[in-house]
Amino acid sequence: MSLNLLLVEDDAALVAMLERDLREMGHHVSVAMDGRSAVEAVTRDRFDAMILDLMLPTVDGLSVLQRIRQDGMGLPVIILSALGRPVEKVEGLDAGADDYVVKPVTAAELNARLNAILRGRRQPAQDGDTLRAGDIVVSPARFRAWRDGKAVDLSKIEFNLLLELVRNVDSIVTRAMLLEKVWGYDFEPATNLVDVHIRRLRAKLTANGGGDPISTVRGVGYVLPG
Repeated sequence: MSLNLLLVEDDAALVAMLERDLREMGHHVSVAMDGRSAVEAVTRDRFDAMILDLMLPTVDGLSVLQRIRQDGMGLPVIILSALGRPVEKVEGLDAGADDYVVKPVTAAELNARLNAILRGRRQPAQDGDTLRAGDIVVSPARFRAWRDGKAVDLSKIEFNLLLELVRNVDSIVTRAMLLEKVWGYDFEPATNLVDVHIRRLRAKLTANGGGDPISTVRGVGYVLPG
């Protein structure tokens, strides 16, 4: 599978090695060596995936990721970082990364991870592998979602939120339930974490037309009608 990749990394030696090896595998590789250039590149050009360092000049990698997700870009992103603590991995995945790889890494491993992500996104759902709520279909095994037959490109957090709503179709799903199921929290943080991600999910579900399928139960949670 030949991919058009954006490599965002400020370590010149690592860039040279990964760029050479990924190109030998048949990929086209563009390079951005700071966060601002990365945002400009994804706004200007179309890429199949991004490999993103976190500690970057001008704009840090986490901010780059948050920016493109806020703009509705479903571009697959693998974070490549020297930061390997669990809290840092959770932060990166919560921000919308598809995978998190701790340095050092080889191009062969990155290539395998990219193929796995894209294979999962492109593979159609099979009978018996779907859950439905109205015109929304989700495939938990393939990490894919459709509305009215059209694919909806979701981050991991957005997909897991939708999955919980579909699993509890026609029932109220409280914020506490979503925090526990999606984030693994057994307490409710003093933030609007759930509401922010529900807004993003709603935007994705209505991007191709159609009304907002998620009903808000004020002060309690959300309902996805069947």
